[in-house]
Amino acid sequence: MNGSRESKHKAKHKVLFVCVHNSARSQMAEAWLNHLCGDQFEAFSAGLEPGVLNPLAVQVMKEAGVDISKKKTQSVFDLVKEGKIYSYVITVCDETSAERCPVFPGITKRFHWSFPDPTAVSGTTEEKLKKVRKIRDDIKSALERWCREMKINKSSVGAP
Repeated sequence: MNGSRESKHKAKHKVLFVCVHNSARSQMAEAWLNHLCGDQFEAFSAGLEPGVLNPLAVQVMKEAGVDISKKKTQSVFDLVKEGKIYSYVITVCDETSAERCPVFPGITKRFHWSFPDPTAVSGTTEEKLKKVRKIRDDIKSALERWCREMKINKSSVGAP
C-alpha cells in the first residue's frame, strides 16, 4: 500500500461546523478545513434549519479554488439522532443561534466562532460578492491559525 493510502487510514479528528442554514458559513468552514488540514481533521457541516446552498458562497469558494457546488445541506439534529460523534463542534453563526445547537454524545470540545451571515449581505451583486469574499477569507484565516495551533499544541485550542 502506498504512503498516501496509509495516511488516510490514520484516525483523524472529526470536526462539525454548524450554522443556521448550512448554506454558507459552515459549508465554507468544512471545505477549508478539509482543504487546509485534511491530514489531521475530517470536517463536516450541518445547520439548525437546513436551507439551500448559497450561490454567493459557492462562487467565492470556486474563485479560491475550492468547489462546494455539489454539497447538500443537512440538519444537525439528524446527525445527533444518528449518534454521530465529533472531537470538535464549532458553531460559526451568531451567539443566540449557537445556543440552539444540540449537545453531541461523547467527549466533544465545543467552540463558537462568530462570522457574519452571507445571506444577510446587501448591495449590488459585486458589493455582495465583496462582503462574502471577506467572510470566506476570515473563515480561512481562522482555520489556518487553528490548524497551526493544533499541530503545535495537541491539547484543546479554542479560539481562532
